[in-house]
Amino acid sequence: MNTPRIDGHTRVIVHLGHPTHSFKAPLIYNPWFAASGTNAVVVPLDCPAGALEALLPPLMAAPNVLGALITMPHKVGVVALLDEVSRTAQVAGACNAVKRAPNGRLIGDMFDGEGFVRGVQRKGLVLKGASTLVVGSGGVGSAIAASLAAAGVAHLALFDTNGAASEALSARLRAVYPRLQISTGERDPAGFDLVVNATPLGMEPGDPLPLDVDRLDARTFVGEVVMRERFTAFLSAAQARGCRVQVGTDMLFEQIPAYLEFFGLPVATPERLRELAQLDGTPPSPQEAKP
Repeated sequence: MNTPRIDGHTRVIVHLGHPTHSFKAPLIYNPWFAASGTNAVVVPLDCPAGALEALLPPLMAAPNVLGALITMPHKVGVVALLDEVSRTAQVAGACNAVKRAPNGRLIGDMFDGEGFVRGVQRKGLVLKGASTLVVGSGGVGSAIAASLAAAGVAHLALFDTNGAASEALSARLRAVYPRLQISTGERDPAGFDLVVNATPLGMEPGDPLPLDVDRLDARTFVGEVVMRERFTAFLSAAQARGCRVQVGTDMLFEQIPAYLEFFGLPVATPERLRELAQLDGTPPSPQEAKP
């Protein structure tokens, strides 16, 4: 098994979050770096809540540090430490990747939603002009909604059991995409081109379904973010209705090429990343799996 080369020329991506024992990113990125001969490495650093402000700026000042992967509990708090964020990160209200520009400015972006969007597009779904429903307006739901808006959907329906979360997301979207048709408060999936479960429902056996699957049209594409089971009860029910589906782990592997592009590193296909990944065989949970 190849191991990453580490020497005085190695470019470093730090992976900041807490706790580190559940991090999967090094087990996906580093095998690709070794296989491709890329002199880079992802290094996990334990960064408890409250420690990011003291840790991130000095790390990013090191010339051989390309940037950082940001995970829980820092995706929201890191935004205040940056000089610039993408429109997607602005809408999501969170950031999971940071790099240093040549002028020293710290730039952030959010790729959770990008991974989801790339996945459905590679499966043939045309998003420009599409009608979409995203159930769940938390971190991952906000990121997916932001990336769907950037992809040119015509109608974005948002639902969360916490109505204030959906309304806040709607306001952020309208500020950046004033022409986008947005609705909130309903989760009837009938008539949509794409329906997304962006809630934790499905993580545990016996969880209720996130919406009434009997209202799904067979032509609707259905996506999932839960990764503990490849085919959750929700996806299985959608398939039984004749729907095309995207499993949760696709969002993970589809977003990593976007990260590699962001850091200016050689890009792998999602299929190659899956082939090389040194995961332990247990599908990661959404929080464990976030790079």
